[in-house]
Amino acid sequence: MEYRIEIKGEPGSDDRHAVLGPLSEFNARHGFPADGKPVALLLRDGEDKAVGGLWGRTGYGWLFVEFLSVPDALHGQGFGESLMREAERIAVEHGCGGSWLTTFTFQARGFYEKLGYSVFAELEDSPAGNTRIFMRKRLKAEAEN
Repeated sequence: MEYRIEIKGEPGSDDRHAVLGPLSEFNARHGFPADGKPVALLLRDGEDKAVGGLWGRTGYGWLFVEFLSVPDALHGQGFGESLMREAERIAVEHGCGGSWLTTFTFQARGFYEKLGYSVFAELEDSPAGNTRIFMRKRLKAEAEN
């Protein structure tokens, strides 16, 4: 049988499954079955329009916060903290012991540190001239209180 590599400019869900399916099966055979669940929290305005929120997923005992967005006009009003706390609560319900995320030097490192997150890695020039910051927080102690 002959194999070739195809470059997909606009991959679809079938393409994703072609990559993820065998990897998930491999992980499961080695004792780590896929257990991911989406976490989506929307911030809505008075007209019920979604204007921001939190997007993430749980898996392998951790919450990964992929995106957190609060409109500039609402910064400092507690919405970001509320979204994070609710996502962490959901994560604990799903059996997660920690949460992790990335941010950039031009974004919200201080905000996450105030919520108890700490830096565990940095990737320079991602994007160019900035640093991507990887942060984590243990949730088990909060769940046991």
